Amino acid sequence: MEGEFGEAVHFVIEGRVKIYKTSENGKEHILYIAGPGDIFAEVILFNEVNYPATAEVMEKSRIGKIRNEDLEQVLKAHPSMAVAIIKVLNKRLIDAQQRVKSLALDNTHGRTARMLMKLAMEHGVKTEKGVELELSISRQELANMVGTTRETVTRVLMAFKKYNLIEIERNTIRIPQPEKLKEWIN
Repeated sequence: MEGEFGEAVHFVIEGRVKIYKTSENGKEHILYIAGPGDIFAEVILFNEVNYPATAEVMEKSRIGKIRNEDLEQVLKAHPSMAVAIIKVLNKRLIDAQQRVKSLALDNTHGRTARMLMKLAMEHGVKTEKGVELELSISRQELANMVGTTRETVTRVLMAFKKYNLIEIERNTIRIPQPEKLKEWIN
């Protein structure tokens, strides 16, 4: 939970975990979705700080954790693991910078297209019909990731559907031609 003392780095063995921050008025902003093989809460590594965000499983999941002091010993013994964690931290920094840029410069259509493409790259499956994104996220959660309201993200999704950029079936969003959707990203 956000604000609790950070004592361990966590990793996803199975399932998906959403990592989010909550504003003072209770609004949720999803930072990212961690899947199998991903780590989270890595920002507390080498620091005695509180967790800066909340992690919540989205589906049946198995989560592991490594306490900070244990992980420090492992990293000293295995420098290649330290390099791998530095790469994760670097990727998170780049993602954060991209999100700030997107919030500042992209309109809602561009931010939604960018988030769909990011989710497709991280969680999508290529099929003969395009890239299928099977995530059990609600429109509200997608809106929280994009930085807009549920109503606005619904209008954007319907516009994308009208222009044949996406197909929606239950919990699946299919992107038949990803390059066409990318054209909406500034």
